[in-house]
Amino acid sequence: MKGAVNDQGQALIEVDVRGSATGGGCTVSAWIDTAFTGELVLPRDLIERLGLAKSAEIGAGLADGLVRPLDAFTAWIPWFGEIREVEVVASAGQTVLLGVGLLLGHVLQVDYRTLEVTVE
Repeated sequence: MKGAVNDQGQALIEVDVRGSATGGGCTVSAWIDTAFTGELVLPRDLIERLGLAKSAEIGAGLADGLVRPLDAFTAWIPWFGEIREVEVVASAGQTVLLGVGLLLGHVLQVDYRTLEVTVE
């Protein structure tokens, strides 16, 4: 899987997010966040557009050190040749994050000389 580093130095990859295992969805540009141990963070408005089903309320430890309750939803993404069910955390912002939960078992390379991102 290939991606790119943008002008702000963010490592990004495109991810197709679906509301069901067999349905359509949309492609989002996800910022790879190795400090996020979950799978995906999506803006709440995108979650609503995709019709994702709420799966839980989770306690999330945020950068300010506090644990806050956040809504979690179920989505599906094509991931290395299979359709994978993933947990999506809702965000009030517009940033899409891809976390370590999807990177485990893979190799992430970010080359700031060539501005290339590779997940193998």
